[in-house]
Amino acid sequence: MAVLVWVLCCFPALALEMRIAVREGESQVVVGTSNTGMIRDQQGQQIAQVPQGRSLTVAAQGSQIKAANSVGQSFWVEPGPDGFVFIGDRWYRGRVLVTSNGSGVTAINYVDLEQYLYSVVGGEMPTSWPLEALKAQAVAARSYALHKRQQARNPHYDVGTTTAWQVYGGLQEETASTQAAVEGTRGQVLTYNGQVIEAVFHSSSGGHTENVEDIWSQPLPYLRGVQDFDAGAPVFEWTQTFSLDEFSRLMPSVGRIVSASPQRVTPRGRVREMRMEGDRGALVMTGNEVRSALNLRSTLFSIAIAGDTIQITGRGYGHGIGMSQWGAHNMASQGYTYQQILGHYYQGAQLAAIQAR
Repeated sequence: MAVLVWVLCCFPALALEMRIAVREGESQVVVGTSNTGMIRDQQGQQIAQVPQGRSLTVAAQGSQIKAANSVGQSFWVEPGPDGFVFIGDRWYRGRVLVTSNGSGVTAINYVDLEQYLYSVVGGEMPTSWPLEALKAQAVAARSYALHKRQQARNPHYDVGTTTAWQVYGGLQEETASTQAAVEGTRGQVLTYNGQVIEAVFHSSSGGHTENVEDIWSQPLPYLRGVQDFDAGAPVFEWTQTFSLDEFSRLMPSVGRIVSASPQRVTPRGRVREMRMEGDRGALVMTGNEVRSALNLRSTLFSIAIAGDTIQITGRGYGHGIGMSQWGAHNMASQGYTYQQILGHYYQGAQLAAIQAR
């Protein structure tokens, strides 16, 4: 079993405040503070007070936004000491920058990286799972967040809140266990050749993870296929059944299906391309297109047609690259440490410490 080793040198001090787009391009956004807070303009000058537990609506006004009785390009909403900020329909740590994107209102939560992770770990993994699995998730999520932060293409924020980034739901996703996992790995990231890696993860691979280039494009030395530990997971094997009519509604370009045969698969059997033939013609679709249209758990599947029934059998949940969360759960349950879990799923990666300033 591979075990991660510590890199002797630490990363230089970084200002580790994440910028998360919680709402983007909306006509209006409701914000507030849990205790007496402040609204400040772009220059940091106080322009209004937010009473404890009260909220206000920030609305688009042409190419600007209006907060309280002020109009401008952006405003800060900051709670008092030990307070929280309300955005849309939930509470968050940190502060919020409400800004115009030219036609709507965008709310960006500025929050300390470690406090951000309190929520992400709870949003991505069941909080009742073994602590070593949660610690592995914390290190992977911290690495992924910093990698995205370094690669950010939007000048205004680093990441969003959905599975397209990492799930971030504010205070409601936090528990004592997620805080313990984050604090128990504070500042630890996965690196390769001195760079923070893109530590992607998924729920379950169905027995074996994938080489990244077999699913996406560019090969990466730390994202190699390995034997998974996810046997027994609820999503390890699954079946979905459709009637011909249901299938036709979901696949209107194919119609009533006659045959479905994979044209290209990965070495582990995930569908890259599939040829579908129906009464409306033939169509070659990518595995991801089929997965999306039929709401399948993964692209590791096969389709069987029997009379008026289409049965799809598959394994795993997610893209199958990097750390398997159910594998991490099972490894932790068997006594493996988070370092051993990460060392298994991110081959050749090392642990390094980052320092905040």
